[in-house]
Amino acid sequence: MPFDMPPVTRTLLIANVGIYLLQMLVGDPLIIHFALWPLGTQVLTEDGTSIGFEVWQLVTYGFLHADLAHLFFNMFALWMFGGAIERLFGSRPFAVYYLACVIGAGIAQLLVIAWFTGGIYPTLGASGGVFGLLLAFGMMFPHQRIMLLFPPIPMPAWVFVTGYGAIELILGITGSQAGVAHFAHLGGMVAGFVLIQYWRGRLPIKPRRILMR
Repeated sequence: MPFDMPPVTRTLLIANVGIYLLQMLVGDPLIIHFALWPLGTQVLTEDGTSIGFEVWQLVTYGFLHADLAHLFFNMFALWMFGGAIERLFGSRPFAVYYLACVIGAGIAQLLVIAWFTGGIYPTLGASGGVFGLLLAFGMMFPHQRIMLLFPPIPMPAWVFVTGYGAIELILGITGSQAGVAHFAHLGGMVAGFVLIQYWRGRLPIKPRRILMR
């Protein structure tokens, strides 16, 4: 329920909506300084402002959105999956998990641009973190039923997550949906999977204590 939302999920929702409202007031300066720009780029705008990659952009890009629809769908997914995962993980591990997925998605996007697509354009949106939450939900609640919006078909969470990941991979490889960072979405899922496996003690590097089974 929205009024029973755990604190980090609620804070993320408020922060994303608040920053979008700030974007509407401030405009381009937020995109110039806080969206994720490709590695090695350094260009000047007409007013002499320098645009290029900065390390903080690996986090800040995840709180910017291109338009209202972009914001709505990301926040809807955060509302749907964030609460359940935060209650299961605990607030502090949940915050670490979400930010790790945002950063992992950003790194994946930077590598894809540098090695394959090229171009100078900003990446923005909470999708990397959201796809990490989707992956966690599919792993933690594999048999929970999820109802699709279009078409309205219920299916187990693991089927939904697997299918969605496969679609993202196909769209990313074929480049058939321009303007969407499909490999960033996959990067968020991969980062989430690695962190969960680490917390479970299933990687060569072990945590100080096992956080989940």
